[in-house]
Amino acid sequence: MPQLQTLTGVDVGGTGIKAALVDVTTGVATGRIRVETPQPATPDAVASTVATLVGQLDAEGPIGCTLPAVVVGGTVRTAAHIDPTWIGTHAAALIGRAVDRPCTVLNDADAAGVAEARFGAARERRGVVLLVTIGTGVGTALLNDGVLVPNSELGHVVINGGKVADVWVSDVKRAEKHLTWQQWAERLDIYLKHLHAVLWPELIVIGGGVVKHADEFVDLIDPGCEVRGAELGNLAGIVGAAYTASVALGS
Repeated sequence: MPQLQTLTGVDVGGTGIKAALVDVTTGVATGRIRVETPQPATPDAVASTVATLVGQLDAEGPIGCTLPAVVVGGTVRTAAHIDPTWIGTHAAALIGRAVDRPCTVLNDADAAGVAEARFGAARERRGVVLLVTIGTGVGTALLNDGVLVPNSELGHVVINGGKVADVWVSDVKRAEKHLTWQQWAERLDIYLKHLHAVLWPELIVIGGGVVKHADEFVDLIDPGCEVRGAELGNLAGIVGAAYTASVALGS
C-alpha cells in the first residue's frame, strides 16, 4: 500500500460520532463532522453511520475508529455506552466491510492517549502518564515512556463509598445535577487522588468533552502530580485512531 499522509479518523461516543481527516505526520485534524449516535447503538447501526460519515470525507485508504469499549484484536469485549450486542463482535471486520476499507479499532480513551503522547500534552514525556477522558462517561489511557498499556478501563473503579467513577465524575452527571465547577472539581479531585495513590503517574492529562472547560476546573484540583488539559482537545480520539491505523496497517 502506498504511503498515505492523510487518513480518516472516527470517534464513536455514547452521544455522538465524529470523523475528520488527519495528517498522521503532524496530528492536525481538519473537516470534522459529527452526528448523533444512533439509538440503540447496535453494531449494524453504528457501522452504517460510520460509513456515511467516512463517505463525506475526501480521503482514501484505511481508517481508524474508536469505540467506548475494551477492544482486543479488533473484537469488542465490553460495552459501557453502546449496545451490549457489541460484545463479541469483531468491530474491525464489521466496520471495515461497511466502509469498504481496511479498519483498525481501539478503545476511545486509548486513542486519545496515543494522540496526546505523540502530538499533544504528553509528547516526549517519560515515566507513567495517565490520560482521563470525561464526557458521557469516564475513560482512561495508561502510558509508560510513551508506550500504551491498552484497555486500562480505570473509569470503572469504585470510589467515595461505592460510587462508580464512570457515572459519578462524568460531565453528564455534572450537568444533570447542576453542579458548579467547584462542586464537580471536588469529585474529580477525589477520583484523581485515588488513581494517583495506585499508579503514581508523573502527569495526568484531562481530555474528552469536558476539556473545553479546562480553565474552569484544572486549578481547583491537586491529585499529587502535574495536571494538564489535552492539547488536542476533543479531537484527540480522532487523531489517535487515524495515527494507530497508519501504524497498524503500514500506510
